[in-house]
Amino acid sequence: KRFMKKLNVAIVGATGAVGQELLKVMDEHNFPYAGLKLLATKNSAGKVINFQGKDYVVEETTADSFDGVDLALFAGGPASREFGRLAQSKGVVVIDNSSTFRLEPDVPLIIPEVNGQAGKDHQGLIANPNCSTILMVGALYPLYKKSRIDRIVVSTYQAVSGAGKAGISELTEQARQILDGEPIHPEAFQHQIAFNLIPHIDVWQEEDYTKEEMKLVHETHKILDDYDIKITPTAVRVPVFRSHAESIYIETETPISADEAREILEAAPRIIVQDDPHNNVYPMPVDTADTDDIYVGRIRNDLNIENGLALWVCFDQIRKGAAANAVQIAELLLENDWI
Repeated sequence: KRFMKKLNVAIVGATGAVGQELLKVMDEHNFPYAGLKLLATKNSAGKVINFQGKDYVVEETTADSFDGVDLALFAGGPASREFGRLAQSKGVVVIDNSSTFRLEPDVPLIIPEVNGQAGKDHQGLIANPNCSTILMVGALYPLYKKSRIDRIVVSTYQAVSGAGKAGISELTEQARQILDGEPIHPEAFQHQIAFNLIPHIDVWQEEDYTKEEMKLVHETHKILDDYDIKITPTAVRVPVFRSHAESIYIETETPISADEAREILEAAPRIIVQDDPHNNVYPMPVDTADTDDIYVGRIRNDLNIENGLALWVCFDQIRKGAAANAVQIAELLLENDWI
């Protein structure tokens, strides 16, 4: 893509998993920047990161970091709470990956393929949805356009990289310890994660649902501007390094056959249908890493409910679930002259 305008960009949290991925996606997308600032916590300040052949010294994020910056991509975490609104007040356009601002009324919550128009009237702060929400809504939106969805039952199978570098090293370490017969000491997760599943992500909230589960409810309602969809989520951490998967069951207002659903999804942007189960073809985490697409398979009608449809979806949650979606939002702003 060719853009006329080049922006002064800051990446906040540049040394973490999402920050690193933001740089990778910017490079692959050939994102137009005039200047680049890499920001992180005090602990990471002074590290050198090479980007497109040039060395950048990571700086500690402070109030002054945003002077002269046009666009700030926040990788998420405490920095969003501390500096998000401050950067916005300095005229910087902020695209934030954390959950801090997602449900605030003045902040559009955007998946470009779904509700890109919501970026038009942004007030300088745009939120990236939770990765699980991007996967689910990204996959369901083409079907939703065909027939409104009345009900969603979703179970997520979330990779350990969703918990950052600590999650990745804990799975690696525990797998080795268990195979070597050594004792394990869970830290990043509540229980052993190697060779196990944990039906618990984030803190407990109302009615014994977790915060991660409630994000799927509230964010979906906001993105689709449809607060009547009934959503029942279960979020599970699985011993997979990268790429989340979800088992989704929907009830639509008018029936959609499995064949029709396949056609609709095949025609949708950034969705890849892998659905030939008899030849063992369906989406799997191991095949979707390092891509920006949503993979859909196991598309089948419910055996008993006329309007029921089931599907299995998978994607790289650090890419489309975070970094790639954020960069795509920035590209959307540039394309439409909204920045």
